[in-house]
Amino acid sequence: MAEPIATWKNFIEHASISDVGLRRSNNQDALAIAPASDESNWLLRGHLFMVADGMGAHAAGELASKIACTSVPHTYRKLADRPAPEALKQAIIEANEQIHERGQASSDFNGMGTTASAMAILPQGAIVGHVGDSRVYRLRGKMLHQLTFDHSLVWEMKAAGHFAGGEAPAFVPKNIITRSLGPHPQVNVDLEGPFPLEVGDTFLLCSDGLSGQVTDQEIGLMMGVLAPKDAVRVLVDLANLRGGPDNITVIIVRILGRVQSERTDELPATFSVSTKGPPSVHPALWVFIGASLLMAAVLGMLDTKIGAFACLIGAIIGVLVAVLRSSGSNEPEAASVPLGVLGRGPHMAFNCTPSAELISSIAQVVMKLRDAAVQESWEVSWPEFDGFCERAVAAMNSKNFSQVVREYSLAISFMVNEVRRQRAKKGKGTSVLE
Repeated sequence: MAEPIATWKNFIEHASISDVGLRRSNNQDALAIAPASDESNWLLRGHLFMVADGMGAHAAGELASKIACTSVPHTYRKLADRPAPEALKQAIIEANEQIHERGQASSDFNGMGTTASAMAILPQGAIVGHVGDSRVYRLRGKMLHQLTFDHSLVWEMKAAGHFAGGEAPAFVPKNIITRSLGPHPQVNVDLEGPFPLEVGDTFLLCSDGLSGQVTDQEIGLMMGVLAPKDAVRVLVDLANLRGGPDNITVIIVRILGRVQSERTDELPATFSVSTKGPPSVHPALWVFIGASLLMAAVLGMLDTKIGAFACLIGAIIGVLVAVLRSSGSNEPEAASVPLGVLGRGPHMAFNCTPSAELISSIAQVVMKLRDAAVQESWEVSWPEFDGFCERAVAAMNSKNFSQVVREYSLAISFMVNEVRRQRAKKGKGTSVLE
């Protein structure tokens, strides 16, 4: 079957949500959606999407992520004389400088930072600029690929080969990031891509408020069976139903057709990028950090508090040194690099074919919501909710597993929305867990 033909304006559809979650008083996440203004701008810069997850006391994290999502799109388009990858990298670097300067100017904002994951959809494909542990995924068919590398202690140690079984021990902190915008004058930015586009490709950018609560397979499953506007809502609802401990931000972008343009012949075959980056972190440092954490855990179990504390301090110092090393900067060297060779992504791959296990986990959420509604006497339009469940059962009987997931997912969002609306009327807030 021939691919659908589209224009630069309508070859994608997208949707986004940024939610405060259930445990935070303010939203330190931010997002940016900056579509091209005309065909010439699209050929040069494409459509830009970005997610940032701020960190810092008071309103510092909120300010940091806002600066990033305001600065990066503006600078990226302003640097019109540079190739798109180089412009995206420089835009993120300049955002880091702005956040750092703002942090240094006030004690309230000192040390503030943010992650930054930006994706440009260009005629040549998708280009990603990335710092931190917010993620960019691509779903193609039933395979979900993580295009970004988490700049976290766990991922860095795993990449250095310190986990024999492949999984990080429980005592290794999973919330320590090794790179972010703001804390240091310079930052090392990862560039990935370009990833060629195919009709049906679906991209997702998110903060760890989503990826920390919803599995990669579940993320891919929802992306594959739902329209973007429904998928972002269901994913946020699912993260909140599992505790919502952090802000949750999600952008989904789907490729609807192939762009037909006579001007694509004007596109360059190569572009210049910086080939020299900051000094790498020596593997021995990660060994020291891992050994210190292990010793701290052992001494803690033996109730040797002083020794455990000393080892923990040593691990923290090691992390700080690693962060400083990875955030340093050398003078870049420009080189002409063929399209498609930036970075090492994709970094992870997940098969998201609907399975009995995945369907069961989603069905259990629906059943728990039903039980809670009955026990707490929620005012729910039961015929509509039951309709989703009945269609899911019918789809299961006919082995249409994608339809099963779709109906159960819509049932989750329907119930959450019903409760949210009801509680808002009563002034009780919007959490279904209250």
